[in-house]
Amino acid sequence: MNPLRAAIVRGARHVHAGGTVARGARPGDGYVFDRLRGYAEGDDPRRIDWSATARIGALQTRVYLEETVLVLGALVDESPSMNVGRKRALSAAADEAVRAWFGAAESTDRAARVVDERLVAGRRATVEVKAAGPFDLWRSLELAIRVLPQGSSFLLISDGLDVSAEAKFADILLRIGRRFDATVLLARDPWIDGLPLRGFVRIRDAESGRSKRVFIGPRARERYRRASGERDAAIRERFRAARWRIGSLDEADGAASLEQVFGLR
Repeated sequence: MNPLRAAIVRGARHVHAGGTVARGARPGDGYVFDRLRGYAEGDDPRRIDWSATARIGALQTRVYLEETVLVLGALVDESPSMNVGRKRALSAAADEAVRAWFGAAESTDRAARVVDERLVAGRRATVEVKAAGPFDLWRSLELAIRVLPQGSSFLLISDGLDVSAEAKFADILLRIGRRFDATVLLARDPWIDGLPLRGFVRIRDAESGRSKRVFIGPRARERYRRASGERDAAIRERFRAARWRIGSLDEADGAASLEQVFGLR
């Protein structure tokens, strides 16, 4: 089994505090061997692996995953702010992550990506499609709720700048957290640790494209560093409150970022 797919299945079956089960995997008809582990009291004796037990010198139990049909859904932030980065655009890492996400799908799995105001299906199409119009996070999340089946494994890749403190965002993030097994890869501000700029410079707003000339001194750099960190923490808290799985999109390697959030690195 694809390691990422197995990790998605395991994550979807995780039981959260309070006893609610995260949805995302749909039971099939059989079982797939996952791994060996040490025998624990209560394990089915029929699942003891006697060959491994003899080799290791302690009782070993075979662990199985139920065969599942996954519905992998994704939404990628294609707003202008994703085109910034220190060495390359965050959007390039987002492309790598979404390719790895849909690359985890097996023959019976379903793949679907929310783009503009439509749902694009099929593993090849979901990777290659690009938005034609302006990105609207709230409307796209609303569409995902309407068109993806309950229990889908859902991935959002975004810098989170559009996730405001408005009640409508808290509501929709919570609804998705309840309906899907939801994961977000957050692209942090590339200059979250401090602006490399000094003196009089011309800066451009990544979203609007407007620019202006400003003076960047030690105080301005410190204010930016503090504000950027506070904004990042606030965005993460909004997803955490809605019980999403949260990871960071590394500008250098989007696929590794996805693997890391599922515990593969």
